Parts: sequence; structure tokens; C-alpha cells
Amino acid sequence: MRTVVYPGSFNPITNGHTDLVRRALRLFDRVIVAIGTSAQKNPKVDLADRVALCEEVLKQFGGRVTVEGFNTLLVDYVRSCDTRFILRGLRNMMDFDYEFQMAEMNQSLDPEIEYVFLPTSTETSFISSSLVREIAALGGDVAKFVHPAVVTSLKLQAAKR
Repeated sequence: MRTVVYPGSFNPITNGHTDLVRRALRLFDRVIVAIGTSAQKNPKVDLADRVALCEEVLKQFGGRVTVEGFNTLLVDYVRSCDTRFILRGLRNMMDFDYEFQMAEMNQSLDPEIEYVFLPTSTETSFISSSLVREIAALGGDVAKFVHPAVVTSLKLQAAKR
């Protein structure tokens, strides 16, 4: 069984993320959406809530997709999943530069790691979690960029502020 780990902060999960999972399932038997903790991104939504929201959005794929949180080196986490494949999406050249650097760093830590890069679909290439958060925080409608459960979650977050 071929498994790929799709790491990210998923803060929040967008239609672009979901599209990459759907497309990865054409290549792999199983996708693990691995939600990491990142000191640089400092998410306002705690890990457990991000995991629960991703599980809700991705339940449409059944048992072929699992969602887990992790707070270790990515290469260590990938090894613990008994795979060597990491999935990353590329929206533009800036993504490519960053992702290529990360791939080289992780491959230097573990030469067995293989990256699978998928370009985003045209319909989702402009969507980013940070833009979705910003639009939602300013009261804009993000329904066409995210699953309805995410819309609800963002509205609840805004109400708490």
C-alpha cells in the first residue's frame, strides 16, 4: 500500500488543499494529512481544532484519508508513518522556491525521502489559507474558497474576537 504524507498548517483547510488530496488519491492508496505545529506560523486555532475541522472536510474520502497532528521533524514523522513520500502543492514560483529548499533540506536529513509536487488546479491556484483568514476576519464571504464547515468555524472565531 502506497502512502503519502501531506504536511501543512491547514489554518484553515481550503478547497485547494482538498483538491490536492483528491488528486493524490489517484496516485496513492492512502493520504495522511499531517497538521504540524509551526513556531513561524503561530496559528490562532489550536491543533486539535484544526485536526477536527480537516477530518470533517475530508470525511468524503472515507478511510483512504486520515488526519493527524504532529510536532516533530517532518522526516521523523514520515518515517513513523512507514512511508517515504511527501506531497506538496505548488501554486506559483514562490511556492516552488520555498518547497524546493525544504525538499533539499529534508532529503539531506533522510535521503530516502521522496517529494511529490503537484501544481494546483487553475480553479484553486489563487487560494491561500492566509487570504481566506484575512477575508473572513474583515467580514467577507469565503464560501467559494472553503468547505461549509470551515465557513462556520471562521464565523465562530470572528464572534469570539
